[in-house]
Amino acid sequence: MNPESQLIEWRRELHTWPELSGQEFATTARLRGWLQAAGIRLLDYPLETGLVAEIGSGETVIALRADIDALPIHEASGVRFHSRHPGVMHACGHDLHSAVMLGAALKLNAQADRLAGRVRILFQPAEEIARGARQFIEAGVLDEV
Repeated sequence: MNPESQLIEWRRELHTWPELSGQEFATTARLRGWLQAAGIRLLDYPLETGLVAEIGSGETVIALRADIDALPIHEASGVRFHSRHPGVMHACGHDLHSAVMLGAALKLNAQADRLAGRVRILFQPAEEIARGARQFIEAGVLDEV
């Protein structure tokens, strides 16, 4: 599958199965599976939802962040990949943020040997309720960044 088609497929799957803040268990599992299938290294933090990957090596670390939660809104778009969770939808674009971040991770991973440091990829949960960032900070996700 070409990269553009892959990003569209990922975004549509994420859009179809949105999850509210703090409940992004299946979303986290999907993202984990896609990253692992691409051979991207996952970091282990004490997080219930959300995940962190890292690409490259060296002392310098930068972070890229995407949010993964959805909103408590009924979707009436009519698209074939509409939300299958009644009363929950990706109305704010977090499905797109996550798909684009997956694409960036794939591109960076393909050039990992050319990076002058590490790129930490953050898939942050609970952005809509302003809880996920604090969870990431308290878990040490931003240490070294």
